[in-house]
Amino acid sequence: MDPIELTLLDSQGLLLAENVTTDVALPGFDNSAMDGYAVRAVDTRGASSEDPAVLPVVGDVAAGVKSRAGMGPGLAMRIMTGAPIPAGADAVIALEETDRGVARVAINREVLSGECVRRAGEDLQAGSAALGAGAALGPQQLALLAAIGRDRVVVRPRPRVLVISTGSELIEVGHRAAFGEVTDSNSYLIAAAAKDAGADARRVGIVPDDHAKLLDVLETQLLRADILITTGGVSMGAFDVVKEALSDLGTVEFTRVAMQPGKPQGFGHLGDRVPIFCLPGNPVSALVSFEVFVRPAIRKLLGKRNLHRATVQAVALERAESPEGRRQYRRGVLHREATGGYSVSLVGGAGSHLIASMASSNCLVVIDEEVTEVVAGSRVTVIPLLLSNR
Repeated sequence: MDPIELTLLDSQGLLLAENVTTDVALPGFDNSAMDGYAVRAVDTRGASSEDPAVLPVVGDVAAGVKSRAGMGPGLAMRIMTGAPIPAGADAVIALEETDRGVARVAINREVLSGECVRRAGEDLQAGSAALGAGAALGPQQLALLAAIGRDRVVVRPRPRVLVISTGSELIEVGHRAAFGEVTDSNSYLIAAAAKDAGADARRVGIVPDDHAKLLDVLETQLLRADILITTGGVSMGAFDVVKEALSDLGTVEFTRVAMQPGKPQGFGHLGDRVPIFCLPGNPVSALVSFEVFVRPAIRKLLGKRNLHRATVQAVALERAESPEGRRQYRRGVLHREATGGYSVSLVGGAGSHLIASMASSNCLVVIDEEVTEVVAGSRVTVIPLLLSNR
């Protein structure tokens, strides 16, 4: 996707697509790091609490002044944090190390030249690189851009992800389901997961098991999408319309993957090569399929380097069985132990329709294809499903 220019707050979480240099220094002028008195260090030589250096106070310097004050030898000026250092001064003594005098100030120790002075350009020199292309824009990076006067930046855009739930049994949220009806939850699940991955995700809504209606909806959404996602209708049933409708196009392939849940999958492209992911209809299958296949694709379009979530090793707190030859993803609750390690307990059964147990889980436990039994106390690979774990 082509880079776009956005305001700072709109670019949060995205990757910079330009090299940013600064034409201003940070700080822009020598300024005080403390509330205190601006002095010449030489005028405090030999000062102590028993024999303080006493200097006349000839003025105040506040933060935000538009012109630089000046002072002569043997004098002091009261100064606020962030205020410009007066011409003639080379150090600041903190208020608490003086008698806080108004007309005259007693300074209780020697002050070193440069003490409590923030030098112009010590953070960033004018003309130097501020941020490089590929930098992730979080709060700290946005603060730097604002500090150097940039209100807009060129970034890798968020992919526009559109989510469609399919099935004549589905009804919208807010309506009471009659016998045989199911309230659509998949589109909320997958749209929220896509947003968490960094996409600009929208629900298109529900499409019934109708070949023509599905193709019509997909065609009308192509111009608005960088990725299309459907849920449902990808298995072997007589009413699996997604598979039936899209297989005829020749650009979408349906297959069976050696994983549980999420065995039936579809992937291909529509129109001007817009990727489409056709996920199973059971909620747990849809979420696992999203994590395994779709989330990495979104992060690839965002320009991220780490496409997959980080994994941890955890001690299984209970026994589990898994079918041979299929990688199983079980819902679990990951616990942090006092020792610093992890343990994990399973939530719910292996059924792919169990929404409540999915909601109470915070991780996926990965059981490899060659493993048919996990013994309690053994170590397993766990994918933490932390919100915005980017």
